[in-house]
Amino acid sequence: MASKHIFFFAILFFSAVTVFAEENPSLVMDYYKDTCPQAEEIIKEQVKLLYKRHKNTAFSWLRNIFHDCFVESCDASLLLDSTRRMLSEKETDRSFGMRNFRYIETIKEAVERECPGVVSCADILVLSGRDGIVALGGPHIPLKTGRRDGRKSRADILEQHLPDHNESMSVVLERFANIGINTPGVVALLGSHSVGRTHCVKLVHRLYPEVDPQLNPEHVPHMLKKCPDPIPDPKAVQYVRNDRGTPMVLDNNYYRNILDNKGLMLVDHQLAMDKRTKPYVKKMAKSQNYFFKEFARAITILSENNPLTGTKGEIRKQCNLSNKLH
Repeated sequence: MASKHIFFFAILFFSAVTVFAEENPSLVMDYYKDTCPQAEEIIKEQVKLLYKRHKNTAFSWLRNIFHDCFVESCDASLLLDSTRRMLSEKETDRSFGMRNFRYIETIKEAVERECPGVVSCADILVLSGRDGIVALGGPHIPLKTGRRDGRKSRADILEQHLPDHNESMSVVLERFANIGINTPGVVALLGSHSVGRTHCVKLVHRLYPEVDPQLNPEHVPHMLKKCPDPIPDPKAVQYVRNDRGTPMVLDNNYYRNILDNKGLMLVDHQLAMDKRTKPYVKKMAKSQNYFFKEFARAITILSENNPLTGTKGEIRKQCNLSNKLH
């Protein structure tokens, strides 16, 4: 009798596990191989085409992964426009300087022409980021797919998750640890600052009313030239290149710069000085292969942060609107 009861409960347990797995499937490699086999190739070709026309798109796609996936779920909530009842994540202070969202829509339209209603904006966001990394000279990172799109913005909780450039290193490390990224992963992801540029709004507190003495004095005249106003206009084209040597290449030159006190933002300086992160900064400054290995691992973890799968969420028809508003 006891054995029959055990068998019965075992059947119930495995049935429950099966139902849970069906309702909460995991991300997989090549998720669209049967439903839209050309999806990843279309995204890759669109990224190449758009990057050829607009070089700064690759920076945007890389930043999209960070800003979307870090905030509770990798579900393209970042892309949603504001409505009367909901503020867009794109319009928050932490998203200052983000742009080129319209090109995500361009990629979505190309995929929709091939496979209407199949490929999520969340997967397009992640895969365009992956291919943008390659366009910048970074590593190709195999990433899983199968995400679905969220229906709401997370602007109201964004600052609880996304670290700011002026946060202490303890806060930065804690925020990353909350989603499973360890210290070398943090150091590697901040290596994204090797490409693109930083608006003067983010820098002037290190230049005015007095120059931060921790800045390399040889680098200060260039920063002052690019940021001549103590209170810069946020809409003005006033930027400093993150890396003057290889500004369009994702490489380990960033780490040599910050060890030489040429980091633009406070978080860059802290990364090179903090005893918890400095050993990894030195190691990545010496080895691009090590930087790429840790960068790829961290991007993978970030891209798999709490995705919506199965029947959760939706497949948006248009990336900036949930389907009920379309």
